[in-house]
Amino acid sequence: MFKQCNALAAGVAAVMTMGLTAPAASVAAAPGPKAEVLHWWTSSSESAAVRKFADAYRAAGGVWADTAVAGADQAKSVAINRIVGGNPPTAAQFNTTKQFRDLIDQGSLNNVDDIALRDHWDQLMPAPVLDVIKVNGHFYAAPVDIHMSTWIWYSKAAFKKAGIAKEPATPDELFAALDKLKAAGVVGLAHGGQPWQENILFQAMLANVGGKALYLSVLRDRSPQAINSEAFKNVLLAFKRLQTYVDAGAPNRNWNDATAMLISGRAGVQIMGDWAKGEFAAAKQTAGKDFGCIAGLGPNVPYLIQGDAFVFPKTKNPETVKAQKLLAQTMLAPAAQLEFSKLKGSLPVLSNADTSSMDLCAQAGMAIMKDKSRQVGMIEVYLTPDQNGALQDVLTTYWNTRMPVEKAQKSILAALRD
Repeated sequence: MFKQCNALAAGVAAVMTMGLTAPAASVAAAPGPKAEVLHWWTSSSESAAVRKFADAYRAAGGVWADTAVAGADQAKSVAINRIVGGNPPTAAQFNTTKQFRDLIDQGSLNNVDDIALRDHWDQLMPAPVLDVIKVNGHFYAAPVDIHMSTWIWYSKAAFKKAGIAKEPATPDELFAALDKLKAAGVVGLAHGGQPWQENILFQAMLANVGGKALYLSVLRDRSPQAINSEAFKNVLLAFKRLQTYVDAGAPNRNWNDATAMLISGRAGVQIMGDWAKGEFAAAKQTAGKDFGCIAGLGPNVPYLIQGDAFVFPKTKNPETVKAQKLLAQTMLAPAAQLEFSKLKGSLPVLSNADTSSMDLCAQAGMAIMKDKSRQVGMIEVYLTPDQNGALQDVLTTYWNTRMPVEKAQKSILAALRD
């Protein structure tokens, strides 16, 4: 199949070259395989990033048809409904989690085994990614990036105004910094009051306050002993404490609007995935100069891996299959990976990528990724969509009401039961 793709690209190039010298009546080059790509990348930085994949696909001879649906949940619903309804896109975006496992189990996806085996995905992708894209020996998705969901971002200008000279290195130091920001009249924590964003704050506290062992015991093992422990109670109390630093405008705020509060210096800290870095880049701000980035409050804090992947709905149409293969090939090409990640804020998904030209936050992330003991999946790697939804409901209720922490523990235990 790769020979077919390469032959197609070569053929297109040859016809284009002929067109420079042939008579005007020459037959135009036939269009390459058309791919309708359904995704949810609609913010300014995301749109700029996905154009890099579109450019790479077109350069390889393909025709890219962009279908952008605002909102990840909405885009996934549209994709699933179209697949089930018999009108699937060529490729659809999901996160590298269990979100598309039902589609695999139902036989609704084509695999991309030939690309994965040729390009040594097994050796070059982190285990938390492989664990969800590879099922029964087959690769059912093409991961295109690595995101870490619980980066701690801070505004250098806001920190200076609050008299914070040292970057927080422990949970206690983070809360001390938030106190200083609040005292200086700056919004301590820029937050969007949406359930998925509260889920991120919870993960951040579980990883940074609880540590790797507790994180895995709660989410992967769903251990009643761990969930009922004093250590987990302290995690939940730290999570709820964060609410005291958000502003009244937080409910339903979009994540990128929260990032804009840091960019303007109106807020001091945001806990959000590294896609936020794309917003800083779009605002022409520089890591280390205008904003800071903290991957973990300690040298052993787990690096919570997630990312984006494209699945390829089942089809026997040879032209569509050709387009699917070409998409997987071009999206994971080194140049496209690098240019995409620079704009998206992510890391390339293949460990042999040359990231020396990326910013200092990316360099810090790549350095941590070399320590496989710190590679841990984000929450949805271990939980089914139903379990994650049930947990998210508990967390949002706990965040927004006076629910006692002990009741939150009991409710989380019930939510995570198989």
